[in-house]
Amino acid sequence: MTEAVEYDVVVLGGGPAGENIVDRTRAAGLSTALVESELVGGECSYWACVPSKALLRPALARADARRVPGLAGAVQGPLDTAAVFAHRDYWTGDWKDQGQIDWIESTGAHLYRGHGRLYGVRKVTVTSPEGEHHILSARHAVVVATGSRAVIPDLPGIAGARPWTSREATSAKEAPGRLLIVGGSVVAVEMATAWQALGSQVTVLARDSGLLPRMEPFAGELVADALREAGAEVSIGVSVEAVVRDGSTGPVRVVLEGGETLEGDELLMATGRAPRTEDIGLDTVGLPAGKWIDVDDTCRVPAHDWLYAVGDVNHRALLTHQGKYQARIVGAVIAARAAGTPLDTEPWGEHTPTADVRALPQAVFTDPEAAAAGLTLAEAERAGYRVRAVDYDMSKVSGAGLYADGYRGRARMIVDLDREVLLGVTFVGPGAAEMIHAATIAVAGEVPIRRLWHAVPSFPTISEIWLRLLETYRG
Repeated sequence: MTEAVEYDVVVLGGGPAGENIVDRTRAAGLSTALVESELVGGECSYWACVPSKALLRPALARADARRVPGLAGAVQGPLDTAAVFAHRDYWTGDWKDQGQIDWIESTGAHLYRGHGRLYGVRKVTVTSPEGEHHILSARHAVVVATGSRAVIPDLPGIAGARPWTSREATSAKEAPGRLLIVGGSVVAVEMATAWQALGSQVTVLARDSGLLPRMEPFAGELVADALREAGAEVSIGVSVEAVVRDGSTGPVRVVLEGGETLEGDELLMATGRAPRTEDIGLDTVGLPAGKWIDVDDTCRVPAHDWLYAVGDVNHRALLTHQGKYQARIVGAVIAARAAGTPLDTEPWGEHTPTADVRALPQAVFTDPEAAAAGLTLAEAERAGYRVRAVDYDMSKVSGAGLYADGYRGRARMIVDLDREVLLGVTFVGPGAAEMIHAATIAVAGEVPIRRLWHAVPSFPTISEIWLRLLETYRG
């Protein structure tokens, strides 16, 4: 190995969280090295958020257009799948990362291509694809931002079945005739929406009591109803016991608990995520390999004053925008500690990612869209708040009826009765994803109900749902 090269900060993982660390530490004048073993930009840019939304946008736009008088008759045909795939490929850069590399270089950070591993305190080794070895030393901080990977359960026959994960589901070049999806998560419902619209016959097999189990129950119910109406089959509360695939190109069969067998051309396992920490040298600093990394409220690893973990690996919130949010805060934390200035770690302070647990936003790009910010009713009750859930049928808002004939949706806000502020808001309906940031601001800002009365929604927009919710609360 060569002699160690010293930087102020070394970042292990070049996905969105790692890139945001680079942005903030370089802005603070700290020299920074970034280590990435695959494509700079990470899972989100090439196999998750970006390609999935490129696949979904045509499906949702067509669904919306079919509900508009005067336009519905013009959009009854199939999607142009070649054009959809070309659009997806454009947004992934054809799975090339030169644009991301150019940005990293523009910041003055140094990119190391290869597999990075911790090498004791404040050190990282990098093995390049060409077999070159480097040792990087960090004056102030090493940040682990290696993300997560899809989990494939250890079922009989799964090894030879070549199942899709989210990576294959977002990068496939043609629509399978029949697609079996195991799981009820965001990946499951979004890919069911996309591939059903692209011509596949989709079957969703969810083990839980409903789809989207981490949202309000009505979100999964409305999405399941819509998938069925679109032609998909959705089964709730079923377990897959085994998978069978004969030959390299034959159909795949899943065996359900009780012996029923279903057949498809491809199988997507949307059954959770695991941290990409199995071979990054955690053992060299006394941490267990292959596990989520525990952090404090500044995302620093306890008992390691130089080590941080941001994004999926710390298991606080497995969402790209939250990993980027954590990274912005951790960049400020590292800069403050390097300068010897005090930290502001009070809730909502500059140096603690409070939104991870108090104002977490999420948008699910199904038809209808499901979007939420903050706590669900069940989460608020478990946390010991005295709360009231306020529900409203979104179709009764004039803006919703103008947006689409037959608009179906539902809204809920969770009110902290002791402080009269919002703890959570959920919208389900067409266009909901673009409405959720207003809820995020209300929850994160802890805006009192009495002040929200003065936030007047424009007429006639779907956002009048805010007025209807507030009226329902006041009675």
